[in-house]
Amino acid sequence: MNTILVTGATGNVGRPLVNQLAEAGVQVRAVTRAPDSAPFPADVEVVGSAAEGIHDASAVFLNSRALGDELATVVDLARRAGVRRLVALSAINADDDFSRQPSRFRGDRNAEVEQHAVDSGLEWVSLRPTVFATNFFGMWAAQIRAGDVINGPYAQASTAPIVDADISAVAVHALLRDDLVGRKIPLTGPQALTNAELVDVIGDVLGRRLRYREAPPDLVRRRFIDIGFSAEFADAYMALLEATVSTPALVTNEVEKILGRPPQSFGDAIRSHRDLFGN
Repeated sequence: MNTILVTGATGNVGRPLVNQLAEAGVQVRAVTRAPDSAPFPADVEVVGSAAEGIHDASAVFLNSRALGDELATVVDLARRAGVRRLVALSAINADDDFSRQPSRFRGDRNAEVEQHAVDSGLEWVSLRPTVFATNFFGMWAAQIRAGDVINGPYAQASTAPIVDADISAVAVHALLRDDLVGRKIPLTGPQALTNAELVDVIGDVLGRRLRYREAPPDLVRRRFIDIGFSAEFADAYMALLEATVSTPALVTNEVEKILGRPPQSFGDAIRSHRDLFGN
């Protein structure tokens, strides 16, 4: 039986990936430093490090934020251990200048994880998702619980958010089937929406009249820094949004082509997590 090693196993992509692989009858090893805080299905083997779990694995899911400085070492271990395939979690903007990659300043190494996989000499697939739907939960849920106005920059900035579990479903396909090998795959949700339109979607699901109030970029930048984000993250986030004000976000049909069904919508994501918004 194939054994799949999943790094970042308690993350927004890793957890549903572990569950979906287990449901498919695959032997899964989940890498986590806190196994007691995040129970997995009974037949999932939990390990404390990728090095501990890489023996006789046929494929490895690489999450660069989870691996940190161990990324290159783990890829080398995979090669020496006889792993057949690497599936890298990268990002749709991996080729952009780092000054427009805010996740980089939170630990992601999207360009590097992809390049390590490509250069490994093993079979590889690079998944390049756009903004995760859950990112908006963290940014907006508290404001929505407190009232009907969401404050933020660039009301007309555009994204095509993808539901995290759809990324996981594509990862399952990439790990278990051969048709995606050697591809860098841009993954998006079904529709490009502005910040203001995203708030409208949330309001429709919750049955509330919500409003997005555009705040000056400098004020938002200072707010990010005040709550503990780095200045580099704040600058990159603002630059990323500003670049999409006049250009609608890219929408691809890769999820539907790979999974044989449309990607879930942003509204679907809100319906699945409506308790976070106090309604």
